[in-house]
Amino acid sequence: MAMQYHEPPEWLTKETREMHRALRSLIEELEAIDWYQHRVDATEDEDLRAILAHNRDEEAEHAAMTLEWIRRRYPKMDEELRAYLFTEGPIHLAEEKKMDGEEGGGSPASGGGSSLNLGPNR
Repeated sequence: MAMQYHEPPEWLTKETREMHRALRSLIEELEAIDWYQHRVDATEDEDLRAILAHNRDEEAEHAAMTLEWIRRRYPKMDEELRAYLFTEGPIHLAEEKKMDGEEGGGSPASGGGSSLNLGPNR
């Protein structure tokens, strides 16, 4: 299956094409988790339910591995994941803490730009 880009592929850097591949894969893994969960809920056979739950959990592993690959290559995603994941309390308060820490020029990890920092801008 050909990749679906929003711009002509020849205009995109190799890094952008690789990131697209990873993002699409992450989306597919998350969709698979959802599909398996529906099947877990719907089946009346206990053995099949156990197999489907196992398959769902394998997809979660794949999603986590892909997300980590993305985090390592996308500094803004790294910054956001560090701000929100594994926090305690209401999630929206994590944003307030993050914003308090950015007063006075932003965090060093953000770089101040909107680029993915994947390659040169066209």
